[in-house]
This record gives sequence, structure tokens and C-alpha cells, in this order.
Amino acid sequence: MKLNNRLFAQMRSATRKMMHKHPVDTSQVIQDALKNASAMTQAAQEQMRSFSQLHGAPGAQAANGKPDLQGMLAELSRGLGVGAGGFGGAGAANEPAPALPGTFSEGSHANAAGTRSYKLYVPSTYKGAAAPLVVMLHGCTQDPDDFAKGTRMNVLAEETGCLVVYPAQSRQANPSRCWNWFNNVDQQRDAGEPSIIAGITRQVMREYAVDPGQVYVAGLSAGGAMATIMGTLYPDLYAAVGVHSGLPFASAHDLPSALAAMKGDFRRQQQPGKPIPIIVFHGDQDHTVHPANGDQLMVPARDSADAMAVEPGHVPDGHAFTRTTHKRADGSVHGEHWVIHGAGHAWSGGSAHGSYTDGKGPDASREMMRFFATQR
Repeated sequence: MKLNNRLFAQMRSATRKMMHKHPVDTSQVIQDALKNASAMTQAAQEQMRSFSQLHGAPGAQAANGKPDLQGMLAELSRGLGVGAGGFGGAGAANEPAPALPGTFSEGSHANAAGTRSYKLYVPSTYKGAAAPLVVMLHGCTQDPDDFAKGTRMNVLAEETGCLVVYPAQSRQANPSRCWNWFNNVDQQRDAGEPSIIAGITRQVMREYAVDPGQVYVAGLSAGGAMATIMGTLYPDLYAAVGVHSGLPFASAHDLPSALAAMKGDFRRQQQPGKPIPIIVFHGDQDHTVHPANGDQLMVPARDSADAMAVEPGHVPDGHAFTRTTHKRADGSVHGEHWVIHGAGHAWSGGSAHGSYTDGKGPDASREMMRFFATQR
């Protein structure tokens, strides 16, 4: 049996089992298959390690005759029937999400690095006065509609009067719609996907009245890793970053190192520039992205802080959590780290109308918005 056929069989077998359990990120399917690949021959393992160097069109073969990684992922996604919402939300609701009075419109932005679409929510309270803007980066297999429903950020936009924009990863750029946070070119300012996301942000700022001091970026999983990249590369554009189940800046440089980083074995790289205000959420039972990544995300804020406070808490009928804050000399909070006890790889406090959510709280969306409001 060919290597890719065997790997597909392992992945699909793992997926069939997981379809009857709680939903997980598609990266978990890949990880499980790779764990089972230990029985392969040494030659097959060498092929696995070489996949990250292959970037041809889906289904193509490299010059050395080895299978193409992007083609494998594309075939895997088609074979599993993975759609924009992945495997659906935890206890996904059948009824539609409640309608909101604002507008949720589509747009697109293009530059030398490529084109990406996006959706923008403008609350009904927006009358042309300068408003905050939150950039929300979805996780693998998600899209703007799914992410908006799961995080309920549009509901909070109605409450707070902010605009929310959801850039959309394309299947052409990544078959599973993951932001390519592990590629070197996508870890550089004014290059790759960071340039496109920054371009979308600036496009919304040109078309609407946005307070340039109140622009924030947040994301989940691969989107969380890309949010870290955006905040690190563009501190002049974003006032603060929110990361849920994500990874540190430049913690990987290809797919094998990305999988290692997701297991907690990441490369530690000095972040350029001044530490940006950050709020991090991570479940301590996350088996897709190891919680050590959340700890590492807080290092710049911790090292630049003058004081630290640890506060335990518990959501009624929900998760317990530990909240650690890092404060400046004036008492203002520069960083917050929420470790959610018993939670896995899902947006804390999210709605079952979206995928990869955990309704047992705490409410990550609301806490992010609160934190952002303090970082003007």
C-alpha cells in the first residue's frame, strides 16, 4: 500500500471514532495519524519528514516522486467531508442563531501576496463616529460566519459599538483553511498573509470611521498563532492581542516543527520590538495545542511587568479557572493569562451555533473585549 493511502486510512479511521465524541480541530486527526505512523518503515518516515518541503499544487508530485503535502491535506479534507465548520460545535444547535440588527457584509482585499475575502459586522449603533475595530482570525476548517456565531463577537459589537472584521483563509492557500502561521514568509511584516490581514484592517479603517488607537486582533488555534504574529509585527497598527489556544510568535518554520510546537516542543525565539498587551486563554486539557504554548505566550508580558497577581475562580455550573495578571508600575494590566481547568481545544464561553466552542465558560469574548478597552 502506498504511504499516502495508508496515512489516509489511519486519519479516516481516527476521524470515524471522533465523529461520535466531542469535536476536535482537524490538526488532531493529523497528529493521531502521525502517532500511528511509528510502525512504518524508516523510508516511509523519511518521506513524512520531507513533506514540509513540498509546495506544489494539490495532487501534484515533487520532482523526486514523493507525495505532495498540500495535495494530501486537500484529499484528506475532501475524503472526510470537512466543511467550513469542521465537525460542528459541541452540542451544536439545530436552530439558527438569533438575528442581529447590524449589517454583516462581504468584502475582499488583494495585494502582491494574494487575495482574501472577509466579512465585516457594523453594529446598528454605528453612526459615523470613530469606533473600535476588532480583527478576528478563525481556526482551521472554520470561516467568518462560523467563527462569528461561535464567539458571539457580533453580539458584543452591538453592546459596545465596535466594528468586527473576520478575514477568511482560502482553500487555495491552505486546504483545511488554516492560517499558515508556520511558514517563514508568513512570519514577516509586509509579506505573505500578515500583509493581507494588515491590508484588510487598513481597508476597513479607510472605509469606516475607526479610532486608530482602538484596533485589536484576536484568534483561535491557527488564528491565535496568526494573531500573535500580527501583534508582534504590527504594534503600530494593533493596540492589543487576544489569543485562544494559540502559539507563540515564530514557534515553527515548517509543518513538522508546527506539529512539534503544537505538542509543546517549540522553538523559543526572541520577539522583536516592545511587548504588546496580550490576553491569553488556554484549556489545561487541550490535546491539540499543548498548554505550554499559552505559558510561553505570556513570557514577554511577564518579563516586562512590575507585579503579578494570581486569582482562582469558578464559573457557576462551569469550569474552574486560574487568572494570572501582569501589571505595570502604575497598576495597569499589561497581560492576562486564563488557564481553564478541564477545558480542551475550544473557544471558552462560546455558542454551540459555531464549531469548536465550550459553553461552560469563562466567557473569553467578553473578557477580551474588557481587556481591549483598558489598552487605549
